[in-house]
Amino acid sequence: MKIAYARVSSTGQNEAAQVDILNRQGAEEIFIEKASGTSRNGRPKLAEAIKFARKGDLLMVTRLDRLARSVSDLHAIAKELQAKGVDLVVTEQNIDTTTPTGRLMFNMLGAIAEFETDLRKERQLEGIAKAKAEGRYKGRPVTVDGDAIRAALAAGDKPSAVAKRFNVARSTVYRVMAEAA
Repeated sequence: MKIAYARVSSTGQNEAAQVDILNRQGAEEIFIEKASGTSRNGRPKLAEAIKFARKGDLLMVTRLDRLARSVSDLHAIAKELQAKGVDLVVTEQNIDTTTPTGRLMFNMLGAIAEFETDLRKERQLEGIAKAKAEGRYKGRPVTVDGDAIRAALAAGDKPSAVAKRFNVARSTVYRVMAEAA
């Protein structure tokens, strides 16, 4: 069976182009996910696709970076599929892990995908540092009114009630309490 996995990083992106390519390649079951590819964590559709695959099946993705962006995750996924007897094909990069050339390309492009992710993080950190130096970076906006929480606690409200009223975690209430002490 031809199983496919399509992933986009955010809800603002559209997976239609990937799905179209996978359908043209004969995908019989497609698992679609909107999540970051920097880690396997938080990607239930990927886990579901791997679990769904059986010996003799083929897992297809359009590009290697749709599967994962770290070499270690790519290798872990490939080993898991191999142990199940499932082949991996990357349609747009002509990678077929059943061949020596395909495995070579898999490893090379995986390393490049990880390198790109590292460069992107580095550029982002440089941009934040520059903005901070110029006084333009204010950090994450404050979403909790500590004074209001302290006032509610001073009025005798229990931390769990305060957390519910302000729609924050109890740990946030306790952190505000500790800051006041």
